[in-house]
Amino acid sequence: MKLEGKSIIVTGATSGMGKAIAELFIREGASVILSGRDTERGLDLVKSLNEFGKKAVFVKGDISKPEVNARLVSEALRHFGKLDIIVTNAGNLGIGSVTDISLEEWDYTLATNLNSVFYLSRFAIPELKKTGKGVILINSSIAAFKSFPNHAAYCASKAALVALVKEMALDYGPEIRVNTICPGPVDTPLIWDSAKAFENPESIVQQTANNTLMKRLGKPEDIASLALFLVSEEASWITGSAFTIDGGILTK
Repeated sequence: MKLEGKSIIVTGATSGMGKAIAELFIREGASVILSGRDTERGLDLVKSLNEFGKKAVFVKGDISKPEVNARLVSEALRHFGKLDIIVTNAGNLGIGSVTDISLEEWDYTLATNLNSVFYLSRFAIPELKKTGKGVILINSSIAAFKSFPNHAAYCASKAALVALVKEMALDYGPEIRVNTICPGPVDTPLIWDSAKAFENPESIVQQTANNTLMKRLGKPEDIASLALFLVSEEASWITGSAFTIDGGILTK
């Protein structure tokens, strides 16, 4: 098992990519703190994951709040005695151009997508340094490199994450490796929420899938497989890097 004995925090863990990552990490031997806002889904996930005989603990909270991120770290230490890895997945679309998006939605999108990563990293880094092999893995987006109309806050926040990852890699190596995954269109609730802005959401999602070289949406499991590699010892010489996993969209 690639993650035997590892203590990990996964945010945005109750659906989509975060859920797939948590499930795979548990199967690979990790103990995981799961963060999310939906208590029912979180507890159901914990029940299913603990069938593997490992520890999964759900912590409800809005990660745009610094105190919630501090609690995630304290819960990892309380339950598992240490913290080896953090993986951030939670995100908000923040649909709208600069002139259309409300100030409240702009602030919330940046708080959820960017500030939360800063908060969790800030609280986690002292513990990660103690292991000598800490890992921070951030889920960004191809929107960091290719902007999309009417997603001003989303694109800005995702691009900022790539810059933050590189900066943290400079500051905290060699004790901590810091990388980011930049997915393209993945079949999660987020892509369907984005498509609802159009008259025919199903057609938009299918068109998006057809725009990839692989002619399909990504699966959450595709992202989880890359995440597993990047947090494992197999990637011990990789840091400060952004990995696009997009079915070839950025190649076009």
